[in-house]
Amino acid sequence: MATLAKTEQDFSRLPDLPDDVFTAPLKKPDHVGEDWLEPKQTEYDSEDDAIWNDLFARQMQVLPGRAATAFMEGTEKLDLGRGGVPEFGKLSEELDKLTGWSVVPVPMLIPDHVFFWHLANRRFPAGNFIRTRETFDYIQEPDVFHDVFGHVPMLTDPVYADYMQEYGRAGWKAMRYNRLKALGSLYWYTVEFGLLEETPGDIRAYGAGILSGPTEVVYSVEAESPNRIMLNVDRVMRTDYVISDLQPTYFVISSFEDLYRQTVERDFDKLYRSLGPGFTYANTAVIDVDYVVNRGTLEYTLRGGRGSGAKPV
Repeated sequence: MATLAKTEQDFSRLPDLPDDVFTAPLKKPDHVGEDWLEPKQTEYDSEDDAIWNDLFARQMQVLPGRAATAFMEGTEKLDLGRGGVPEFGKLSEELDKLTGWSVVPVPMLIPDHVFFWHLANRRFPAGNFIRTRETFDYIQEPDVFHDVFGHVPMLTDPVYADYMQEYGRAGWKAMRYNRLKALGSLYWYTVEFGLLEETPGDIRAYGAGILSGPTEVVYSVEAESPNRIMLNVDRVMRTDYVISDLQPTYFVISSFEDLYRQTVERDFDKLYRSLGPGFTYANTAVIDVDYVVNRGTLEYTLRGGRGSGAKPV
């Protein structure tokens, strides 16, 4: 059976990006190599550490009962509240003992094929900078708080950690079919904005984009506006998404084992051949094949979202 990751690619080598693959153009800083890794982690000062501590404290006020148990346990296993920006070397030692992953510093968003390569080798690239007080509530490009606090605790869960590696390996196949946008949608609705039904009726967040910001934590699991729909991989990869606002729709998994099964065991060659270059469904859509947990009012979105000052209800 063809699977998500089945490919002849040698994952020990950085893959070439074909000229005909559509991807965002990013200018590589002169001080990094083809792997885009920083020579060392930033030496954060006391104000940087204070920003981390304040962000951490704010999130820990809203996450209990709303964040996935695996995430909350991960923050404890890695002791992310020990004070200040975590040191990547020590963090990687602890993470390696649990699931074989490490955390590596990168200067900014990195090209898709480089990101896939690091994930395929169980390395998580984390932004080598932290937001300022002026951008405390919202930062467009992911910083060390989003990447380490939002993503890394989930990598302590063995099944989720394996899913992330398989996602990285899947990038090669998506590039061959020129369907990086579709694969990106899967990442968006799982790794960044995924929800989990831990027990019947108990919906919790595991996506880093939710967990690293206070408003979306509450909105995603409690508000009436958004749709909450059980994950269907084929449907998700045809669905557009919102980058700079709260999501109109979230997709829910029943377990991380179910997430792994739905993706790694899916015949993606057949799926990619059936996909068009664009999205089929709007991010607000509810379609006839959906298993709907909550059909949202879409009030927040219809009132204009963040730019209008609409309340996230």
